[in-house]
Amino acid sequence: MEAKSHEGPALKSAFLIDAHRALYDRLTPQDRLSDDGEIIIPGQIRTRDVQVARHVAPIAASLPAFLQRLDEVYGKARGWDRILIDTACAHHRVAWVHPFLDGNGRAARLQTHCALWKLSEGLWSPSRGFARSTPAYYAALHNADAPRQGDLDGRGNLSAAGLLTWVKYFLEMCNDQVSFMSKMLALDAIKPRIEALLVVRHMKREAILPLVHIFGLGPVGRGEFSQMTGLAERSARSLMATLLADRLLVSDTPYGPLRFGLPLDALGLLFPNLYPEADLPL
Repeated sequence: MEAKSHEGPALKSAFLIDAHRALYDRLTPQDRLSDDGEIIIPGQIRTRDVQVARHVAPIAASLPAFLQRLDEVYGKARGWDRILIDTACAHHRVAWVHPFLDGNGRAARLQTHCALWKLSEGLWSPSRGFARSTPAYYAALHNADAPRQGDLDGRGNLSAAGLLTWVKYFLEMCNDQVSFMSKMLALDAIKPRIEALLVVRHMKREAILPLVHIFGLGPVGRGEFSQMTGLAERSARSLMATLLADRLLVSDTPYGPLRFGLPLDALGLLFPNLYPEADLPL
């Protein structure tokens, strides 16, 4: 992956709190109930102590100090090689600190996704890899929580070897998702999937070439689109209107350039296996 400069506070605790708020803000109080019936306040740091399975999270009174330390260690701009490692470590640390009563995993994964956005440009996310290897994801997080194993296993209370195993898993998921999306977005692979989609939707095959062109090279003018179909003007405009109504084409204005659209009900054919079969537990 090409190294790039990084700007923005995605690994700051304030961003994490905003991520939690964004995940819960639009839910009704009934949909924000914890397992024990407590209403979760969006973006609110927990005010009581909790235990998750065998993990006893830091006491509530210590959370401001832990979040401040997160900012000090992981909230600085660095090259992408270090940012990837910092993002992995911060993901684990947020899960370990457990700053919210509920939704810590969601908030950590959203923060991770956003922290890598300038590198991924939204085209891939390790969260998909986590969801497709759920047992390995939780095992790696759990092992990073293990107590220090002897004098040579780091300097803190937790295992440095366990954290290293988690970071390696995290980087493998990033690489796996880059490879997956590279295959999904390859032009020689997308053409037959666009063709299959048009057949299923009973649309004219003349749309294949302009759609592949727009997918690979970006927006085109409406006249250019019509020419690429090879159809008569009226037929080309009718096909264009059909594609716009179906959201396979989108445009900002009634006469503006045409962009490739991604309606949700088309993703299964355009990008098979894009979504995991099962979501991560909340």
